[in-house]
Amino acid sequence: MSLPVSPRPPSGPRRRSLLASAAGAALLVGCSGGSDPGAADADSPAADRARMRAARDSQGLAERYAAVMAAHPGLVERLSPLRQEVVRHAEAFGAERSASSEASPSVSARAAGPGDGSGTGAVSGTGAVPGTEKEALAVLAGVERTLADRRAEALLEVPGELARLLASVAAAGAAHVYLLTQGGTEGHG
Repeated sequence: MSLPVSPRPPSGPRRRSLLASAAGAALLVGCSGGSDPGAADADSPAADRARMRAARDSQGLAERYAAVMAAHPGLVERLSPLRQEVVRHAEAFGAERSASSEASPSVSARAAGPGDGSGTGAVSGTGAVPGTEKEALAVLAGVERTLADRRAEALLEVPGELARLLASVAAAGAAHVYLLTQGGTEGHG
């Protein structure tokens, strides 16, 4: 007796690959634990630059989420929890909580965030919010993926505690990519 085949081929990242990525990042970071002789490096200029860049990237991403929610009100319920998490990530990297990070997404659709010329340096090549919800979700997923990859690459260049924070936020970004591309589609279409 054969098992029925799924009517549609799976696409996007698999749960196993997301878990493997997160586990690999945790192992990488776990190897730097212990007495942490580089603890003095945590306040180094390179670590400060990495922390400030991560904060700016997260702030820009939060702005992009707000712009997408303003342009596509039907996505507010789905995207609000992800945006709130991104705001918390920015704060964890040392960004100040602004009034706009607490407010509802009343930002104009032009407020694209990363790559909009505001100097955030998050992800180049992003612009105004796409006209359809599907395209807007794809752009958000692309930005999340790019940032997660960049943060995973930076793990080897920063001291222990910052590396652990980057690994955690990179893993959260990978989960956001999954939720934007696959998860949450049940009941949304």
